[in-house]
Amino acid sequence: MKIEVEIIEPMLGTLSGQKDIAKKYILSKNPNPTGDEEEAVDNIDEELTNSSTLFPSDENGRFLWDYQIKGFFKDAMQALITSGQWTAEELKRVGLTKYAYKRTIDQHLFIKPRKIYLRLSGEPFFVERPLRGETMRGERIALARSEAVPAGTKFEFDIILMNDKMLPYIQECLDYGQLRGIGQWRNSGMGRFVWTPQGNPKE
Repeated sequence: MKIEVEIIEPMLGTLSGQKDIAKKYILSKNPNPTGDEEEAVDNIDEELTNSSTLFPSDENGRFLWDYQIKGFFKDAMQALITSGQWTAEELKRVGLTKYAYKRTIDQHLFIKPRKIYLRLSGEPFFVERPLRGETMRGERIALARSEAVPAGTKFEFDIILMNDKMLPYIQECLDYGQLRGIGQWRNSGMGRFVWTPQGNPKE
């Protein structure tokens, strides 16, 4: 199933601007690194602060990793399961119960290609926002800075399902992207998107 995604609110990058942290995290997501992962981290601009989050990039431009799309499906599936719109029996038949959905997505849903390049609709920019947290000494506020790509940015990827019966649930997750997007600060509406199937949904 090939789809095209169009971002309807700016999407924020999630890659740490601190190279050592970024490299360790990305390599942990791929048991068989090819060298592309380290190259993408090496493209981080040294002038950016360590508190920034960015998009990975190479000579072909900015992109998302395949595991970020999988992460979106896990987040969306959890929300839809707990919404109660599907019965427990329906979910059990496809292994999407609240206890098994992450394992089912890991084992039965695959995203291609590894790098999902962004077709930018304009120049990237930075978004700064306060982060509030409760500590033993009271509330603390820090400033977060994230690279963002503008609304109208598009990208394509393939979804490979080992079980075709999962397809309606995956499509519901994609529809959920209009409400809660992908990337940093999605609770605020950042990264929301619409999607369009490309060709036969079962291909």
